[in-house]
Amino acid sequence: MADITSSKTSAKAFAFGTVAATGWYATTSALLAAPLDYFIPIGGAVTLAGLIPILLNRHAVRQQANIDNVALTQRLGVLDRHVMVNVVDTNHCVSEANDQFLDVTGYRRDELIGKPVKILYCESNGQSKADEIRGTLLRGETWQGETPLRRKDGTVMHTHTTVIPLFDAMGEWTGSIAARTDITRTKKLLAEQETMETLEELRDDIWIVDADSERFTYMNRAAMRRTDWTKQNYKEKSLGDIAQDRGAKAIVSACRELKENGEGMTHFETVLKGKPFYASIKLLRVKNAEDRFLILLNDISDRLAEERKKSDFIAMVSHELRSPLTSIKGSMGLLLSNATGELPDKALALLGIAHRNADRLVLIINDILDLEKISAGRMDFDLQDSDMSELVRETNHATEMLQQRFALKVETKGIDKPLPIKTDSTRIIQVLTNFMSNACKFSKPNGKIVIEVQQLDESLRVSVTDEGPGIPSSDHHKIFERFADLENSDRSSKGGTGLGLSICKAIVESLGGTIGFETEENVGTTFYFVLPQAQCAEDGDRAEEEFREAS
Repeated sequence: MADITSSKTSAKAFAFGTVAATGWYATTSALLAAPLDYFIPIGGAVTLAGLIPILLNRHAVRQQANIDNVALTQRLGVLDRHVMVNVVDTNHCVSEANDQFLDVTGYRRDELIGKPVKILYCESNGQSKADEIRGTLLRGETWQGETPLRRKDGTVMHTHTTVIPLFDAMGEWTGSIAARTDITRTKKLLAEQETMETLEELRDDIWIVDADSERFTYMNRAAMRRTDWTKQNYKEKSLGDIAQDRGAKAIVSACRELKENGEGMTHFETVLKGKPFYASIKLLRVKNAEDRFLILLNDISDRLAEERKKSDFIAMVSHELRSPLTSIKGSMGLLLSNATGELPDKALALLGIAHRNADRLVLIINDILDLEKISAGRMDFDLQDSDMSELVRETNHATEMLQQRFALKVETKGIDKPLPIKTDSTRIIQVLTNFMSNACKFSKPNGKIVIEVQQLDESLRVSVTDEGPGIPSSDHHKIFERFADLENSDRSSKGGTGLGLSICKAIVESLGGTIGFETEENVGTTFYFVLPQAQCAEDGDRAEEEFREAS
C-alpha cells in the first residue's frame, strides 16, 4: 500500500511539474505573482536602523522573483506556442485545451470544452488506442506514443503524444493531461522516402517529366540503366533527347496529346531499343505545383515470348486434332450415306449423333485457332468487292438444318437488291453464322428470327433478331468477353465455347466496323454490326496489324 501511495504521490508531483511547464495551473502563476510580504513587528527594542537591512533584503528578494517570473513566463510562452496541450477529466471529456491545440484542430473553445474526447478519435483504431492509454494511466504511469487526431474538417493529423495521469491530494485519479507535437509532415516525408526507395527497386522504368519544359525530373535505376544516364545528368535531358528512337516518339506524342486534351491517362505497346514495352502515361495535376507526366515502362519481352510459346502449342495441338477429326467425320459421312451398304436404323441414329458431335468439335477447334490468331494478331483478311445481300442469303442457307432442328422460321429484310461492300466475305459469313447459331439456340420452338440489312448513309447495318428470353442487364457488360459467365444462362445446355461473340467483335472492329446488341428480357435480342461500304486499299494492308489492337 505504501508503494502505491508513493507511486501516486510521485505521479502527482510529476503532473504538477508538467502543468507548470506548459502554463496550465493558475496556481503556479498566482504563486509567482504574489507579493513577498513579511510580518515585521515594530516597537520595543526594535529601532528603525534595525529595519533597514530587512527592507533592503526584501527588495532584493522581490527583484529576483520578478526576474525569475519573467524568465519562466517566456519559457511557458514558447512551450504554449509549440506544444498542443489538452486536459481530459474522468468522464473522458475535454476540460481544457491551449490555443495551439485549438488552432491546429480547427475547433473553437466552446466547440471542444466539455465534449467527449472521442470526437478527436480516428475511426480505424481510435477506441482501442484510448483503452490502451486509459489502462496505462490507471496504473499511475505515463503513456507515450503516436496518436492520430481527426481535425474539425475531417482531415487526419499525426502527433507524438505524452499523456500523464492527474491525481488529487488524496491520491485519487482525476483525469489526464496530454502534450502533443504535430508530426504529420514528418510522417509524410518518411512515406515519400519509402515510396521513392520502392520506385528505385522496381524492375520497370519510371520517368517523371515536367509537362511544360518536357525535362526529366526523376528516373529510377532501371530507367537510368536503359538510357545510360546518371543522376547527375538526366535532369539536363528532355523528351526531345529520346525522340530519335521510333518507340520513344510514340511516348513523346502521347504526352503532348495528353497535355493538349487534358486527359488523365493512356496505355499502349511500343518498342524501345529493340525491346517491347507496355507504356502507361498519366498526367499528374498537382495543386500549387507544375503538371507532371508519370511514365511507367514495363518490359514485356518475357510475357510475349511465353504467349508465343502458348499460341504455337495450341495451334499445333489444334491442327493435330483437326486432321484425324476430318478423317473420322468423312468416314462417318460415308456410312450415313449408305456408301458401304444399308445400316440398321439404330446404327444410323448412333452414327448421326457421332457425326453431329464431330461437327461440334470442328467448330470448337476453329474457335480456338481463331482465338490464338486474334491474340497473336495473325488473322488474315482478304478484302474483296462483295454483295451483302448475297452474304445474308448464303448464311441463311448454311444454317437451314439448325433452323429446322429448332423448328424456327427465318424472315429476311432489305436484301431484295444488291448491296455492294468491300469486305472479307468469309469473315462476315462467320460473324452472321454465329449470330444465327445463338438466335436458333436461344429462341422458343416455332419462333421467328429476322435477318435485316439497312442502308445507313455510306454504311450497312446487318442485324439478327430472335424471340428468346433476352439478356439480363447485369450481363450486358460481359457479352463480348471471352468465356463470359452469364447469370441465369443455360449456355451449357445450348453448347458453345463462349468464344464466338468475342471473335465476332474482333473481326468486325478489324474491318473498320462496330458491333453491339439490343435486348429486352422475355421479348428477345438483336445482335448487329455496322460496316462502311467502301474502304480504301490501305485498309486491307492494315487490317491484320489493327486486329491485335482491336482484340
